[in-house]
Amino acid sequence: MPGMASTLRPAATGTATGPDLTALLRGCAAGDRAALRALYDSEAPRLLGVAWRILRRRDIAEEALQDTFVQIWTRAATFDPALGSARAWMFAVLRHRALHILRHSAREVISDDETLFERADDAPDPEAIVSRLAEGARLRRCLEGLAPDRRQAIVLAYAGGLTHGEIAGRMGRPLGTVKAWLRRSLLALKGCMQ
Repeated sequence: MPGMASTLRPAATGTATGPDLTALLRGCAAGDRAALRALYDSEAPRLLGVAWRILRRRDIAEEALQDTFVQIWTRAATFDPALGSARAWMFAVLRHRALHILRHSAREVISDDETLFERADDAPDPEAIVSRLAEGARLRRCLEGLAPDRRQAIVLAYAGGLTHGEIAGRMGRPLGTVKAWLRRSLLALKGCMQ
């Protein structure tokens, strides 16, 4: 069909199927808020879909999308069309942001999945793990110098492989408390081991 070729061109070229994303990124780099709005209107649904596939939670995917558009706005001047398309650049920004959130928030989110705590209960007791360390081991002496709840948190994290949220759930403590215990206990262990 003669007229069909023009409608199949990619949206990044600014055809009837979509805006010129490269021009809109240049507009963002120049501080044009209307360009950012046009980029958002054009690309947010696709970007949100990708974020959801990576993060598997809509609320966190929406957070990643918002962070992505903040980064697009502040870093638009770094886009180089010679290195790839505008859409690919925006998807790379989103992917980087989503993976960052995934890496850093996975340890902070308390799971609603009760089976995680059941599996954690099948693990050896933290005190049993400490007692299995060699009698004269420096690490054992340092661990025994910690308060029992802090020692338990450290062992659950590093020997049991539990996340901060899982430890908080298992110990029945607030997440912030567990994170503070772990941070302070690691500092104490580092000082003791030196």
